[in-house]
Amino acid sequence: MFVTDLLIAGRARPASNGAAYERRAPATGAVATRAAAATLDDVDAAVAAAHAAFPSWSAMPPSARRALLLGAAETMESLRGRIVEAATSEAGGGAAWHRFSVTQATGMLRDAAAATARITDEFIPSDVPGSLAMGVRQPCGVVVGIAPGSAPVVLGTRAVAMPLACGNTVVLKASERCPAVHRLIAQAFVDAGFPPGVVNFISNAPDDTARVVERLVAHPAVRRINFTGSPRVGRIVAQLAAAHLKPVLLQLGGGNPVVVLDDADLDTAVDAAVFSAFVNHEQSHMSADRIIVDRKIAIAFIEKLTAQTTALLTARARMPLAGMAVPAVDSRVCAMPDLRMLDEDPSGPVVSVLRFDTDEEAILLANDNAYGPSAAVFSRNVGRAMAVARRIGSGTCHINGPIVHDEAQMQFGGVQGSGYGNFNSKAAIAEFTDLRWITLQRGPSHHPIRGGRHA
Repeated sequence: MFVTDLLIAGRARPASNGAAYERRAPATGAVATRAAAATLDDVDAAVAAAHAAFPSWSAMPPSARRALLLGAAETMESLRGRIVEAATSEAGGGAAWHRFSVTQATGMLRDAAAATARITDEFIPSDVPGSLAMGVRQPCGVVVGIAPGSAPVVLGTRAVAMPLACGNTVVLKASERCPAVHRLIAQAFVDAGFPPGVVNFISNAPDDTARVVERLVAHPAVRRINFTGSPRVGRIVAQLAAAHLKPVLLQLGGGNPVVVLDDADLDTAVDAAVFSAFVNHEQSHMSADRIIVDRKIAIAFIEKLTAQTTALLTARARMPLAGMAVPAVDSRVCAMPDLRMLDEDPSGPVVSVLRFDTDEEAILLANDNAYGPSAAVFSRNVGRAMAVARRIGSGTCHINGPIVHDEAQMQFGGVQGSGYGNFNSKAAIAEFTDLRWITLQRGPSHHPIRGGRHA
């Protein structure tokens, strides 16, 4: 069992009232973690610590921030065993998946380190003689990162990596499902030598989540909020942020289609579809929930898909979903009310197979949802695949590759009901900095009006 505390101003400490809560392992029901349950006073203290650390951290040379972020990647590597143990216990899933997640997370930290040199100002041509005009990007202040329990290692790291690279200080609010995983991520920064208060960590009891999030968003020192999670909670966070006129970055879930055209390599498409639908037990906002297959190849595709999924999924995994699972549905009846899997979000490995007759119909089916995180298209004809991909409403689309894919140097964001804004790399710089216009007048200034008279 893990026992976790808060991290505020560089100090590990219990909740101010000594409260804690238990997170039970989904696989066994045993207590996985006893975590500190932050009070609202603890929330205020964490934000105050981040606010106090901001002036010196934001003024630190990029090379110094880069060195510390690279050090955090190294310390996270050293914590790999404990992170995998905590993730396997708290979130479930296989150890191999969580080991891979640590590799992804350290890659994010290394890319964030490189991004410290990508935060650049620009000169803007001015119509005013002798005026030097600049667009200057500056750190915005305290950033709150609200991390989910799905893919907790990668998404917990992503919540803080680029905000830190941009010169902001952070408060990481853990998922109630994975407090030990997220506490270990925070510890990686401590062990790397980050100054006190630059990275702060709070965990809270599930019943206190609404109050804690509202306090974080409302705190006057908080300048940005980033949230990864469900569309339902994302709307609540967005409404809270709007009430306080604060920018928020949302990465939410939703429907993810895989489109298989009639000239696709079936084995490649099936392999990618199985991985996209069932990796990490579909606990990823990138997981495929609909496979849209040309009717001419649908039977052959479904046979291969069934064979792979039968081998992959255990009887125990299939049992709770028996009332929802069907092998395939026809696109012309996909709105029937008994096909509940098309509208619900089951907590398990479920995927629907729809059939189409034309590329136009495939595009309509792919776009027949209110979300748009990711998509994939399979075809041997690159031009045809690209034409379909361009018309699918998703933040990301992979041609002849799986939906579940992430690289630290690539921008990542959803559209429609899957949120707005981009995480990762250069695109995230705009999210976590303020863009200012600064001018320097060289030589005599010119004013259209002087002393009440036209010049």
